[in-house]
Amino acid sequence: MGSKRAIYKIIRPLVGRTYKPMLERYLAKPRNYTYGGIALVVQPGVFHPGFFFSTKLFLKFLKTKDLNGKHVLEIGAGSGLISLYLASIGANATAIDISRTAIDNIKTNAEINELKLNILYSDMFSNLPAQKFDTIIIAPPYYKKHPQKEAEHAWYCGESGEYFSKLFSKLGDYIHGDSKAWMILSDDCDIDMIQSIATGNGFGMKVVFEREKYWETNYIYEIHQIG
Repeated sequence: MGSKRAIYKIIRPLVGRTYKPMLERYLAKPRNYTYGGIALVVQPGVFHPGFFFSTKLFLKFLKTKDLNGKHVLEIGAGSGLISLYLASIGANATAIDISRTAIDNIKTNAEINELKLNILYSDMFSNLPAQKFDTIIIAPPYYKKHPQKEAEHAWYCGESGEYFSKLFSKLGDYIHGDSKAWMILSDDCDIDMIQSIATGNGFGMKVVFEREKYWETNYIYEIHQIG
């Protein structure tokens, strides 16, 4: 693992300097994308699920779960692909995002696919009415920097993980005894910091799924209340 991480740290910036400008130019226009029979238009400034491994990995994991009829919340829904998949299999899905561009984009994609979603602009739980969800799905930002622009909320969690402090301080209000909360993270983020914030708010985290690709390992954690 140590040698792999050392190589990854050398290669990633080199790839990023070449790949990122091209990707930014490509994503400066609305782009069509289809995955698993779900058709999307991804607007500029919205996280594009086709170029990042985490969304497809999360979908692969969710396809192993029986979520038909479940009351499910996706926090930070982006283009809406995961929530649209959940709606397509019979879940009562709620999609929230802090980006108004993303919210408008999700509404458009729900119409394109003729799927019913509960769609709400909300900074984490701030605008979400009190309720209990059977399942909560979280693909969080995790790079340590304060977001300055709307689109940066998809990437940056604050210098000290403020995103996770918000998440874990209120998560307990939206789950019941049998709820499942799943969150995807990369070995490229400060997992120790996130676990410390979780523990400080009465939650534990257990890896239930992982995959390695392109020198990066992604983990899906199941979050549970402790104490």
